[in-house]
Amino acid sequence: MSDILRELLCVSEKAANIARACRQQEALFQLLIEEKKEEEKNKKFAVDFKTLADVLVQEVIKQNMENKFPGLEKHIFGEESNEFTNDLGEKITLRLCSTEEETAELLSKVLNGNKVASEALARVVHQDVAFTDPTLDSTEINVPQDILGIWVDPIESHVAHRLECSGTVRTHCSLVLLSSSDPPAGTQVGSTDSTYQYIKGSADIKSNQGIFPCGLQCVTILIGVYDIQTGVPLMGVINQPFVSRDPNTLRWKGQCYWGLSYMGTNMHSLQLTISRRSGSEIHAGNTGSEAAFSPSFSAVISTSEKETIKAALSRVCGDRIFGAAGAGYKSLCVVQGLVDIYIFSEDTTFKWDSCAAHAILRAMGGGIVDLKECLERNPETGLDLPQLVYHVENEGAAGVDRWANKGGLIAYRSRKRLETFLSLLVQSLASAETQT
Repeated sequence: MSDILRELLCVSEKAANIARACRQQEALFQLLIEEKKEEEKNKKFAVDFKTLADVLVQEVIKQNMENKFPGLEKHIFGEESNEFTNDLGEKITLRLCSTEEETAELLSKVLNGNKVASEALARVVHQDVAFTDPTLDSTEINVPQDILGIWVDPIESHVAHRLECSGTVRTHCSLVLLSSSDPPAGTQVGSTDSTYQYIKGSADIKSNQGIFPCGLQCVTILIGVYDIQTGVPLMGVINQPFVSRDPNTLRWKGQCYWGLSYMGTNMHSLQLTISRRSGSEIHAGNTGSEAAFSPSFSAVISTSEKETIKAALSRVCGDRIFGAAGAGYKSLCVVQGLVDIYIFSEDTTFKWDSCAAHAILRAMGGGIVDLKECLERNPETGLDLPQLVYHVENEGAAGVDRWANKGGLIAYRSRKRLETFLSLLVQSLASAETQT
């Protein structure tokens, strides 16, 4: 197997352990929240936060990969800045030190002398993690290190429980892990910031046909590997730290998904399940008829999706439209086969949100495409679908917008079904325009 993919699986599990530890260890319930610098803010929100755990996970991933593959760190990218300022005004650059004691000492400076929390966090950071997968272990494939770039989204959950379930959504997560039902006095939480979901730590959300609208199950750790020359995604890891909880110990267990698509080799951690709906293919030629818009497709969306898209989707999918939190989680729903499509029309997801799932979906025969370009594309030209690429900045953009998916996106597992879906969506949008 690819040694790099094996290590990515290990570091994703280490990151998941950090996330779980911050939920389950008393000393780690309250962690530092730092307001992001102006150029790092997501433009969709007036206030955006990062946290120590989020940044620490990113640094653990970067430095573990650098230790195993020297030179790779300079090609690992993410949203989080690793610079903190503590209550004394000291500027501290967070790095993973060579020993647990040194890391604890550095964390103590960031945490304003909280020795118990610093030592607890350093302990889980330096804990060895082993990851095995029979499918990977039985295959040998070597991907040259010098062509690789890596996008990391350390802990991506998106939107507070109260807010997501009431119809407010955002596109990137920062992490605060508290057990209480309400944040402590003095904690700054923006009314639309996704930090709030983790503060609430919703563990009792019920799924809708396997899809969670919000809560801890929507948290994902995303690591996507791409070709720095072509921008094509090659490897992806999605770690879901909070999948099920033991009713006796109340400890969480997670699940890890991976995919590799390189030089004709396609492998992934899930056997592609055939949807029960696959036999009821819709024929786009039945324009204007009830059959053309029969609900044989399913889609997961953000609850903040534009009303025009929602209305068009309702004609294509009927009542099989599901709202869920987190770009990473919604993409994972497609990977798992819970839905056919994840569609998002706005420009507030980023390369680190989509690269991991894109690589897994490529290995499964699917992909992630630019929605705007798809809607403008003439399928009769025979041109390839406009797949997202990961190596080029958006011209004229600044800050995180340089890496935004500017045309929105559609994640899918089957090209054939995507083409049919797009045909129906275009018809539905056109029909709505003629009625207005």
